[in-house]
Amino acid sequence: MKDKSTGKPLRSDTRPVGVSADGTDYGRARRVTDRELQAEIEEDPGLCETDPAFWHNARVVLPRPKEAITIRLDADLLAWLRVEKGYQTRINAVLRAYMVATQQASAKNPARQPPP
Repeated sequence: MKDKSTGKPLRSDTRPVGVSADGTDYGRARRVTDRELQAEIEEDPGLCETDPAFWHNARVVLPRPKEAITIRLDADLLAWLRVEKGYQTRINAVLRAYMVATQQASAKNPARQPPP
């Protein structure tokens, strides 16, 4: 649908002008001074100081490339998963957690085999 006066497409969502689809207001981000940014960082309740010991065992973990597949899921399960954004990532995380748990159980009990 287009605006009759300008001919430009009308926005189909309700986010404020200048705010990206992911919710970031890049205009505001460009206007923030270093002093304002530092004040926001210091007010962050999740901020915690780290020391060299914290970083001792740190390592960079690059994401593995994903492989596209076709999977059949029950319709109600898929509808439930799709309620929130990122459902494919959550499916991957659930399956990975199951894989890790199975591998850990196999390591503790070599007689136990992973499911077929």
